[in-house]
Amino acid sequence: MEDKTILRARDFWTSLVLMATSVFFIYKTTDIPFFNTKSAGVDAAEWYNSAALVPYGIFYAMLALSIVLLFISIKDGGAQRALSLTGIGLTKVETLRVTSVSAILLLYIFGLVPRVDFIIGSALMITCLIWGFYKGDQKSMLISVSAIAIASFYALIAHFPRSEWTKPHDDDWVTLLVFAALTVVMFIRERRANALDRIVKLTPVISILVPTILVCAMAFGFRQNVPNRQGLIFSHIEYHYFVTIKPLWQGQ
Repeated sequence: MEDKTILRARDFWTSLVLMATSVFFIYKTTDIPFFNTKSAGVDAAEWYNSAALVPYGIFYAMLALSIVLLFISIKDGGAQRALSLTGIGLTKVETLRVTSVSAILLLYIFGLVPRVDFIIGSALMITCLIWGFYKGDQKSMLISVSAIAIASFYALIAHFPRSEWTKPHDDDWVTLLVFAALTVVMFIRERRANALDRIVKLTPVISILVPTILVCAMAFGFRQNVPNRQGLIFSHIEYHYFVTIKPLWQGQ
């Protein structure tokens, strides 16, 4: 087992990165009206209907967790180890892991989220994170990064300007095909390695179910703005919610 101070030193740097990230996105979220405002003399929506509610909740929670992690790191001597020149014991594999996770998140946030159907893009991202890293296999990491890079770069190149973000679903289809291909590759590799465990089997289910529940809760439960409402899958969900499901609930 590794020296605890090495682990806490890594926690120190991780907490600082998470803290900076959360503060940045909290700052960007302030551009979205939150408290009551007036537009042309008319009261805007109440704070609990604001599109900023969910981002504030997510990034303030991330900020709180990063502060807790920083406190634990300092308490256990991780800060002293991190700030000394003895290093934090990062190996080549750990460097690859950190770099790959960062690349996947950046490609997802800046490439897929604004342009691709939220359910499809998130399913690909979750699959990359689960399969690529839970066993620490370097080939799985590289395959995962390559898969999301293909989808993200296509979306960025084909629909880079904001005016193109809700245009035809070619980037949705490309991302969906990449997700399907990655899932097939995952099952083939794990079966050949005799490592087809429960986590691998449940990965596609989790990857699809989690973003579907999240986006539906945001859109229909909390009535928040969601990314790319014209996406390939969500547009059909929204249509059937208002045309089929909601009238049934209202007895129409």
